[in-house]
Amino acid sequence: MSEANGQIRVFLVDDHPHGREGMREIMGADPEFAVVGEAASGEEAMARIDDVLPDLVLMDINMPGMGGLEATQQLKFLYPSLKIVMVTVSDDITHLFEAIKRGAQGYLFKNLSPSAWREYLRAVVDDEAPMSKEIAFRLLQEFTSAASSNGTNPAKTGAKPGHAGDASAMTTPLTSREKDILERVVTGESNKEIAVAFGLSEHTVKNHLKNILQKLHLDNRVQLTRYAYEQGLLEK
Repeated sequence: MSEANGQIRVFLVDDHPHGREGMREIMGADPEFAVVGEAASGEEAMARIDDVLPDLVLMDINMPGMGGLEATQQLKFLYPSLKIVMVTVSDDITHLFEAIKRGAQGYLFKNLSPSAWREYLRAVVDDEAPMSKEIAFRLLQEFTSAASSNGTNPAKTGAKPGHAGDASAMTTPLTSREKDILERVVTGESNKEIAVAFGLSEHTVKNHLKNILQKLHLDNRVQLTRYAYEQGLLEK
């Protein structure tokens, strides 16, 4: 979040003027957000974003020329700490996988209510956005299906994402408490729900989650879901 005035600085990317107008209205209804720039294409976003250095980018997936996925990948390469949330009308799980792979922190459907948008984006900026339970379940299904089609079971090999066959990945570096929290995170529970379940404060849960991500060299909860499946930490 911007330290200058406490506002979340947002940059909008959508090739449709009405799409940008809608996002601008959603953000403008809450003084916590400030729209600091807009672009009608991935190319324009690449050219303009350095001038404003936002905290958060709302990126349409489907655009002519450089699409949202490619723009996300390039922006994350240039600005690793930049948070990018994909905006789409599609619930195609393959889009979600690809967005996360390219570096996106979140995924918003255009038909959600404005209040749901703002609540979700605050959580993204605070590094505590949960996946929905539906998305968590679909991700697990996808991982299971992918492993079956490849004739492999990563959970039995102990392979970590990006480190297949690495013997150092055979044992998870997590503590017992961190494993407990991980198991709840990947089923779509929020920090608040996890805190209640274990009798902890939300702040403590957030710190545990940051430690988990750092230990596993992962960036977000979707990647945690894949790790948990591949390590055999989830009941399938």
